[in-house]
Amino acid sequence: MQAARGASLTDAETESDDAGSRTRIRATFVVVALAAYLLDVATKILAVEHLRERDVELVGSWFVLHLTRNAGAAFSTGTELTLVISLVAVAAVVAVLWFARRLGSTTWAWALGLLLAGVAGNLTDRLFRSPAPLRGHVIDFLMVPNWPVFNIADICINVAAGLIVLQAFRGIGIDGRRHGREQAA
Repeated sequence: MQAARGASLTDAETESDDAGSRTRIRATFVVVALAAYLLDVATKILAVEHLRERDVELVGSWFVLHLTRNAGAAFSTGTELTLVISLVAVAAVVAVLWFARRLGSTTWAWALGLLLAGVAGNLTDRLFRSPAPLRGHVIDFLMVPNWPVFNIADICINVAAGLIVLQAFRGIGIDGRRHGREQAA
């Protein structure tokens, strides 16, 4: 009886630890998403306010603040598809929030938080900037040689993609469980 009671206590403690861990992981997701989103929005407001008539060289011509408005996707592709890109972004936000319910890994929390911030940051521009809702142009202002002008949201999306690829190579699912060879064995 005592052994059974001890096993139950251990199982309850484990469930409590899992619940606490999941709470911390979800909090990480929310904090990362919110902080990165706010940083993106704030830097775009500052760029529009201060870069209207001039570029600012931060590291010579290697790193320049240069204001542009992008109607398309990455590399200014699909400029005639702004509405479609906006609708895909809405679907992406919904999908990230859907998958975030299963978070069981801190790395995945960072990845999905950054992805949500990046997609939502650029979607905010498409919703609220001219020329019209769902057709707005994204504010880009970071320029390096031989690369299209980009913004904080784009950085978030790319870092998220890297983390997602890393987790896939490590065989760790969104739920934090290891999948792959070890699971088969």
